[in-house]
Formats: sequence, C-alpha cells, structure tokens
Amino acid sequence: MARKNATLLTEFVLTGLLCQPEWKIPLFLVFLAIYLITMVGNLGLITIIRKDPHLHTPMYFFLGNLAFVDAWLSSTVTPNMLVNLLQKYKIITFIECITQFFSVAASVTIECFLLAAMAYDRYVAICKPLLYPGIMTNRLCIQLLVLSLVSGFLHALIHESFLFRLSFCNSNIIHHFYCDVIPLTKISCTDPAINYLMLFIFSGSIQVFSIMTIFLSYTFVIFTILLKKSEKGVSKAFSTCGAHLLSVSLYYGPLLFMYVHPTSSQIEDRDMVFSLFYTVIIPVLNPFIYSLRNKQVTKSMTKMLKTVG
Repeated sequence: MARKNATLLTEFVLTGLLCQPEWKIPLFLVFLAIYLITMVGNLGLITIIRKDPHLHTPMYFFLGNLAFVDAWLSSTVTPNMLVNLLQKYKIITFIECITQFFSVAASVTIECFLLAAMAYDRYVAICKPLLYPGIMTNRLCIQLLVLSLVSGFLHALIHESFLFRLSFCNSNIIHHFYCDVIPLTKISCTDPAINYLMLFIFSGSIQVFSIMTIFLSYTFVIFTILLKKSEKGVSKAFSTCGAHLLSVSLYYGPLLFMYVHPTSSQIEDRDMVFSLFYTVIIPVLNPFIYSLRNKQVTKSMTKMLKTVG
C-alpha cells in the first residue's frame, strides 16, 4: 500500500530558507543583488576574455569556462530561491526537482575538474616555462574541458539514476531551498544506504582526485618559486596563484562537509548554509577574486570600458 501511495506522489514542497517573516523581503533584495552581480561579473569576465586577444591563453580559457559554470550554477539555484522567499512554500514537480538536481550536480562537478585543470596549468607555466607552449596546447585545453564536461554530466547522471529507486510515501516536504540528493534521501521511505554509498564513492573520489591534483601542483609551484629566489618572480607567481588557492579553499570546504560525510545526523540548517555558500556566494566572489588581483584582466576591462564610453 505504501508503494502504491508513493507512485501517486508527483510534487514536492521546498521549505526554502528558514527565517522570520520580517526577514524575507530584506533577504530577497540581498540575494537578488547578489544574483545580478554574479551574472554581470561572470558574463562580463567571459566577454573581456573573448574580446581581448592578449587573454587567449590556456589560463584565461579555463577561467572563462569557470565563469560560465558559475553563472550556470547560480542561475539553477538562485531564481527559484528568490521565488521561494516570496512564497510560504514552493511546490516543485518530481521532474523539475530531479532536473534541478542534475544541473547542480553537473555544474559543481565540472567546476571541481576545472579548478584542477587550472592548477595543472599554473604548474606547467611556473615549473616548466620553456615547455609550456608545447604542453598546454589548444588541443590539450579542449580535451581537458571536454573531459570535465563529460565527467560532470556522467556523475550527475549516476546519482540521478539512483534517485529513481527511491519512493516517497511518508513526506513530500524537502527541508532545503533547492532539490539536492541528501534532503531527498532523508524523506524517502526506501532504504537510502546505496545512495549514500554511491555519493561517498563518486563524490569523494572526485573531490580527492581534484584536491590532490591541486595540492601536488601547488606544492611543486611553491618549491620552484622558492628555489628561484627572485623577489619579483616570487611576488608575481604568488599573486597569480594566490587567487586560485583562495577560490579553491573557499569552494571545497563546504563540499567536503556536505557530500563526503552525508550522514543522517547532519543538521539541516547547517547543510543549507554550506549549500548557500557554494551555490550562491562562491559564484559571485570568483570574478572579483580572479579579476581584481589580475593586472591583465583589469587592464583589458579598463580598455573595454573606455571603448564603450
């Protein structure tokens, strides 16, 4: 009977961000401003990179694609969250729910691989400068991008396929502001052990691989910089790599807490804060992290603004 009732369930209710009613309008305005800045910042960065021939290098190729993924991730989550803030509850169909989850999972995974590719690019540029043009060719950059995209879509598809084995006969209320795998498993009346196992294996493996790639790349970079003992070179290298390390540290912290340890004892409010950080806050920070300390980008942006003016 429970199974029969589960098949009749076609809609979920997102509780959204849990806050006092008087905070809903101010939060709506804040997150609307963040979303607009996110889109202007990331799409503006893509435009600058495309328009300036001096930025047609592997580093900026990956940076432009990272900006696109950030805009994609933010657009998947933030508009629905804004609507939810103006409503008591947001009703979302099962198809809409799994589609949103697929988009979030794919974009988050692609960003992990892009951050790893950017770290490898910095390793080659600083540790093997003479071989850099021969190693970081256009073909390799495109191959790394395609690999990131395929891996992201496959990873999302794996988890989405396992969501179809779940049945929902007890509750259709998702205590979150978007459809994610952990809140869905928590309201399932099917044993979600296999879902947690797949989440730990695949999400954990992707994060360990990308973090280790970044860690090893920058370990070699730091040793190479210190061996050169050139004050100007050290300053330039640390300035270039510092932005990437800052972005990586801000991005992976919440992901590790959310997906590598997806236990039932997690506090839902804490989970929402972590999710809010990497789906809404990080996409708005990245353009500023990579642009404000990058003289070439700021120079290109200034030149473009003068041309438009």
